[in-house]
Amino acid sequence: MADVVAAPPAIEPMQGVEASAPTTSGTPEVAAPPAEPDNACETLYIQNLNEKIKTDVLKASLKGLFKSYGEVLDVVAHSNLRMRGQAFVSFASKDSAQRALKDVQRFPLYSKPMQISFARTRSDAVVKKVDGDNYESHKARRDDHKKTTRYTNPLKQKFRAKRMAAEIDGAAAAPAPKRPNVQMPDEYLPPNKILFLQNLPESVTKDQLMALFSQYPNLHEVRLIPTKKDIAFVEFIDEGSAGVAKDALHNYKLDGENKIKITFARK
Repeated sequence: MADVVAAPPAIEPMQGVEASAPTTSGTPEVAAPPAEPDNACETLYIQNLNEKIKTDVLKASLKGLFKSYGEVLDVVAHSNLRMRGQAFVSFASKDSAQRALKDVQRFPLYSKPMQISFARTRSDAVVKKVDGDNYESHKARRDDHKKTTRYTNPLKQKFRAKRMAAEIDGAAAAPAPKRPNVQMPDEYLPPNKILFLQNLPESVTKDQLMALFSQYPNLHEVRLIPTKKDIAFVEFIDEGSAGVAKDALHNYKLDGENKIKITFARK
C-alpha cells in the first residue's frame, strides 16, 4: 500500500534487567497492570488525517494499519466538509483498541501525524458484534441523540455558521438580476428613413416594390431578403419621405388579398 508504513511494533520488556529485590516476606513485587481509562471503548476516533487522500484509499490504509492489533470490525470515513480529515476505527475488543491507541498515536499516515482518542460511544458495528440483542435500542438512542443535538452541537453550529456566511458572501457578490428587456412594439418605433415591410406575398419582386414606392419622393433603395421572402426593407433619403410612404401604403393589398405591414425599421 503506497505511503503506508508498517505500524510500530509493540514495546517488549527490556532484556538483561534483573528483577527487583525480594521483599522481607520473600515474595517478589508484582507491578500492578495499568488502569483502563474510564472512557475506553472498542472504537477509536482519529483526527488530522490527510484530506487529499480519497476516502476509499484512506479507509483501506487505516484497516491495513490497525488489523495487526486485532479484528477490525469497521472503518468509517466521510468526504463531506464537516467530517473530512477524521475517521472511526472499530475493533472487536477494548484491549485491541487500547494497544492500537498506545502504539499508533502520532503515527504519520500520509505525512500527517494521527491524533487518536477513544470514541465517546460504541459504534453500530461493535454493538452488533458484541451486544446484538441491544442493537436496535442502541440505534434508536443514537438517532434520538442526533435529533436533539442537531441544533445544539457546537461542531455542527460552527459548520452551519460557516456555511451561512459563505452563502451570504456569495449572495452579496452575485450581481443583481437584470431587468428583462421590454421590446417596443413596431408600431411605436421612432421615425427612421428605412421602412420595414412584413407579410409580403412570397412571389413579390424587387421591381414590383420599386414601382410601388417610387410614387413617393426621395426613394433610395429596396432590399429583399433571399431567405425570408415575406419581408423587405425600403430606404428613403430622409425620415420625412419614409414617413409619407409608410402612412400611405400601410395595409396596402399588394396581391389583392394580404395586407402588407409597414413600420419604421429598428435603429
